[in-house]
Amino acid sequence: MAKAQPTFSLKDQLFNAESLGDLADEFAAGVSGFDREAFRAAALSGIADRSLMECLDWFADCLEPHLASDFPTMADQLEAAMPPRLDPSLRDDDFGRFIHAVPGVLAVRHGLEDHRERALDLLYEATQRFSMEFYIRAFLNRWPEKTLARLEAWAGDENYHVRRLVSEGTRPKLPWARKVELTLDQTLPLLDLLQADGTRFVTRSVANHLNDVAKTEPDAVLGRLEAWEADGSQDAKERTWMQRHALRTLVKDGHPGAMAMLGYRGDAPVDVSLDIGTPTVALGDALEFSVTLEADVALPVLVDYRIRFARPNGKSGEKVFKLKVAEVKPGKPLVLKKVHKLKANATTFELHPGPHGLVVQVNGVDRVEASFEIV
Repeated sequence: MAKAQPTFSLKDQLFNAESLGDLADEFAAGVSGFDREAFRAAALSGIADRSLMECLDWFADCLEPHLASDFPTMADQLEAAMPPRLDPSLRDDDFGRFIHAVPGVLAVRHGLEDHRERALDLLYEATQRFSMEFYIRAFLNRWPEKTLARLEAWAGDENYHVRRLVSEGTRPKLPWARKVELTLDQTLPLLDLLQADGTRFVTRSVANHLNDVAKTEPDAVLGRLEAWEADGSQDAKERTWMQRHALRTLVKDGHPGAMAMLGYRGDAPVDVSLDIGTPTVALGDALEFSVTLEADVALPVLVDYRIRFARPNGKSGEKVFKLKVAEVKPGKPLVLKKVHKLKANATTFELHPGPHGLVVQVNGVDRVEASFEIV
């Protein structure tokens, strides 16, 4: 199921004697005859050599001997052992605890084929403790129409964690998760139901979902955002935030339609100059440069820069970095200074000595570039 895995330090923070003790206490309180110490000892013994997502499967393995073998009864036991729902008064960033993902593992393992409806009921309850975004995807792939019908109903649920699952669980590029086989005709109508939500936890998911889609279908995303703006049902400030968040990849790419939607003219009449303060820089030190923008009229500007990295084989790679969102005012040059650390152990681009390029783009259009040398 997992693609990229978090670090072991994160795993150790999430899964330890305290968190597994809490989980054991919850099952001991909810399941008659549950052997707390046997479960806790077994679960702790299997953490070291497993990744974060593999640990969740392991904890499910350790729970199964203590639960009923028939899934409907097992689901009742899992629900009886659940902690209280996440605080409904919070509006954002309340993810719950990874340890409470275990019911999702067991729902897929034992409910996917023969107990679909009961398993979906279990996911509904579980997602109010920890998001079931990884586990709903198995049901979407196996039973797409039936599961989509559930999600359509859940889009109007009073619990915002349930509403968020509708968007997050159907994201085409959800981190760490299995691929979901859905079309835009199936998923975008769900986002239509959620785009006017009053909870940032939900609208962030909607924007992230659209950002995923934008990587392959930018016109579909722009069309949806235009329709939502015309609809006018979302608060204007929140709608603007959603647009910026949903279009962030397209903005990095300088997509003209995305820039226009956000109010940035690609043909903005602005003069741009670039000064590199460190034309020669040692690996591990910092590239220093400044960008000056001048205009005769007030202009909103979104300024990014790209570094063209040299490669030993003669090819190059590029990465875009944010610089500034601002307004250029007539008669007042806008000077932007930047110190960019050239890390020797960069994970995205391994740095090599040689000539590199620096390109400044304004409102998605390349305006000026210069070179520097890494030694």
